[in-house]
Amino acid sequence: MANTPNPRPKTTASSTGLVGKTTIDDGVVAKIAGIAAREVAGVYALGGGAARVPGAIRGAFNTKDLSQGINVEVGEEQVAVDVTIVAEYPVALQDVSNKVRASVYNALQEYVGMEVTEVNVTVDDVHLPSDDEEESEETRVQ
Repeated sequence: MANTPNPRPKTTASSTGLVGKTTIDDGVVAKIAGIAAREVAGVYALGGGAARVPGAIRGAFNTKDLSQGINVEVGEEQVAVDVTIVAEYPVALQDVSNKVRASVYNALQEYVGMEVTEVNVTVDDVHLPSDDEEESEETRVQ
């Protein structure tokens, strides 16, 4: 699945009887999914190793790509999502994956209003507390 820049318009009638077209861009869907995934306890980061490098650079400038680690496929009325996470240690990986799946599913149902056909979660890595200590030792001035 890939983020495609081709938004799909949806013509709906509102409860007031007004008819019009609503277009939700794939990037918006990915961003909502990313926010929902990050809110789950036990998720350290989103994206695989290579995807996190640009994220670390953005982090140095206090910016964040909220759709990092998220791939969406959006149709006329349905959406499928792939989420890649780095889990905190120690967490039950199946539990955190199920919570990510539920969070993304609920957020997309609520905010986007499209049928979610699937939410696939890949655990790419596990973050150890000692990883933070090693990083801080490497950045010391000597």
